[in-house]
Amino acid sequence: MFILQIFGGLLRLDDNLNPVGDIAESWQVSNGGKTYTFKLRQDVKFHNGRQVKAADFKYSWERAANPATRSLTAGTYLGDIVGVKEVLEGKAQQVNGIRVVDDFTLEVTIDAPKSYFLSKMTYPTSFVVDKDNVASGRNWWQKPSGTGPFKLKTWEKEKLLVLERNASYYGDKARVNAVNFQLWGGAPMQMYETGEIDVTDVSLAYIYKVTDKLGQFYDELEAVPELSFGYIGFNATRPPFDDANLRRAFSLAIDKDKIVSLVFKDTVQRADGVLPPGIPGFNKDLIGLKFDVNEAKRLIAASKYGSVAALPPITITVSGYGGLIPQNVEAAVQEWRQNLGVEVTVRQLEPQVFLYNLKAEKDEMYSIGWVADYPHPQNFLDVLFHTGLDNNYGEYSSPEFDAIIDRANVEQDYAASLKLYQQAEQKLVNDAGVLSLYFGRNFVLVKPYVEGYKLNPMGFAWLNKVSVKPH
Repeated sequence: MFILQIFGGLLRLDDNLNPVGDIAESWQVSNGGKTYTFKLRQDVKFHNGRQVKAADFKYSWERAANPATRSLTAGTYLGDIVGVKEVLEGKAQQVNGIRVVDDFTLEVTIDAPKSYFLSKMTYPTSFVVDKDNVASGRNWWQKPSGTGPFKLKTWEKEKLLVLERNASYYGDKARVNAVNFQLWGGAPMQMYETGEIDVTDVSLAYIYKVTDKLGQFYDELEAVPELSFGYIGFNATRPPFDDANLRRAFSLAIDKDKIVSLVFKDTVQRADGVLPPGIPGFNKDLIGLKFDVNEAKRLIAASKYGSVAALPPITITVSGYGGLIPQNVEAAVQEWRQNLGVEVTVRQLEPQVFLYNLKAEKDEMYSIGWVADYPHPQNFLDVLFHTGLDNNYGEYSSPEFDAIIDRANVEQDYAASLKLYQQAEQKLVNDAGVLSLYFGRNFVLVKPYVEGYKLNPMGFAWLNKVSVKPH
């Protein structure tokens, strides 16, 4: 949320989630779909007043790919560009596929024609940063010089963050002078009721209160389906989940409808696959693994273990601290105990290190979620489950799945590419490569005098479109 208000890139997503020009005013595609030539606007300045030029993008992307930056996302979102992988591996310092033609022309060459490349350019990893700002010291990001519609005015850690209007912004200037974020300032719902804040997310504890059609909050409630899903991943490199029979058995032994109802109070939708409703390629005819305890037991008997008694110890890794186990994980552990007679231990990694350490430290299973970074099926299926990619924490690997995904990624016929992604998703589900639990939905309360605050399916709102009426 904050990054999107402070920084910007070549492209952004419009209200319909299509990539449109931001700092790039136009672009041309050549070389069989592999070379993009971007023309930059000449009225864009960093918050410190310095004009943004093509060389700033080259610097920003090479910095992101530098191993010293330790970016978790550079490989995923810039890796299609020729030469990025070499920089990530420490074999080169410059990205060959980025060429500064002149001050306001940037040429980018990718390794193959990919329909989702422009969508990737809307993700913050591709945003431009000010090299003078970065050079100011290790904590430069605490006083960022971005290009967005807001500047960071105040940040009191865990207390207050204030964004102020950037009067020099090249796009639609903010309609409010400042936006205040109360960080751990109290109970959000109570603060909303007393008028201390104007917008708040709604936690599960208050969901019945705000969805009561006769209650005081119903007319101020917005419920927005999110392009996201929550899932339990299997460590495919370690027993017992290197055996697909065990992955299927543990998937079949979970009553997802019960978890959606009792744990999430029907605020989410049961997920049988990976692609959420609303994303291109969503398959309403996908055949999921349905709740079937008898079949789960049969699969365990048919596995190389033969019985529950022969299974090795099983632990699930979660993000958290203080012994507070996520309720959906607690419910899943109870389901496995009750339906299969299997005891699953829960181990916590601190939230600050969870994503950094998960791939190396995961146990037999792990609990995690994913929100679309751009509305394309590649952002789910390829990014999360292709062999060898950074976000494939469970290290699922299927040559057949990879081959379908590789074809989909370069298929220039959009409809044909979506069908290929659907085939890959069905293959993943058949393999029980992941235990999908639910698709997300956001609930937010907005005061009647606040206009233009609209969450999109990616889970954020453009704050420069927000205005406040006298009240």
